[in-house]
Amino acid sequence: MKNIQPHRIKTISEFHKLRGLPKPEHPLISVIKLEPAKRLPDTEPESLVFDFYSISLKRNCNAKFRYGQQQYDFDEGTMFFMAPNQVFGIEPGNDETYKRSGWMLLVHPDFLWHTPLAKTIKQYEYFDYSVNEALFLSDKEEATIIGIMQNIEQEYRSNIDKFSQDIIIAQLEVLLNYAERFYHRQFITRKITNHKILIRLEDILTEYFNGDNVVKKGLPTVQYIAAELNVSPNYLSGLLKVLTGQSTQQHIHDKLIEKAKEKLSTTDLSVSEIAYELGFEHPQSFNKLFKNKTNLSPLEFRRSFN
Repeated sequence: MKNIQPHRIKTISEFHKLRGLPKPEHPLISVIKLEPAKRLPDTEPESLVFDFYSISLKRNCNAKFRYGQQQYDFDEGTMFFMAPNQVFGIEPGNDETYKRSGWMLLVHPDFLWHTPLAKTIKQYEYFDYSVNEALFLSDKEEATIIGIMQNIEQEYRSNIDKFSQDIIIAQLEVLLNYAERFYHRQFITRKITNHKILIRLEDILTEYFNGDNVVKKGLPTVQYIAAELNVSPNYLSGLLKVLTGQSTQQHIHDKLIEKAKEKLSTTDLSVSEIAYELGFEHPQSFNKLFKNKTNLSPLEFRRSFN
């Protein structure tokens, strides 16, 4: 795709118009069935930005979706989440006979105004996952999500009263919590893929600490590790917490302590020299981290070998 300025879609009404759909029945929330939505013509902008939340459940899309720098081909039923101001792109497929299906739930931030979800929605890390880290659903899970979306649609299509927003918010929270559960299930069940990520993580950290990267660049960041693994930082952290109980930062620190123990036990370097070689500007910071991880100071650890 060409690197052009993304086209911003500010309202749900504008999105409906773009996809040839009737005007939304509620200006701030909409459940869309994808079958009647028209395909994007070749003249449409390659990159889009929404000013609202988008939760998509898609099957048989015959299209490639780009999110950040990654691509994902939607051959199976998958679900992904986008927060306002995130850039994504669409490359429509060429097969006109493809029967695309699925659902979209669009929620403008103004709909969440003065509700607890206005703040807590930011705690769902999967809004920062990339499309190549999409959620794969079983038939049963898919039916659960579609049922909730239909409940939301039914509620805003009924006569709006003082209970309507609370009921829709409650349904939306249920959907988000189910999605979090399903992501955790995916972390656990995709053993081969996740095992490869763990092995690759160990290889990246070993290579980084065995070379001169630490002296030149300092300690590896979570963002660096995630980029090397081609996943988003939040996705990597969520995956590691489920599989190992530790965050990415804790894995980096564990590798650092492992390397520090090696240097303390096999070399005559001073603690300050070791701290410098491990990317610390101040030995005190190294001493504090080492003692926090081992309950011994670096010197106490070294003396234990004498």
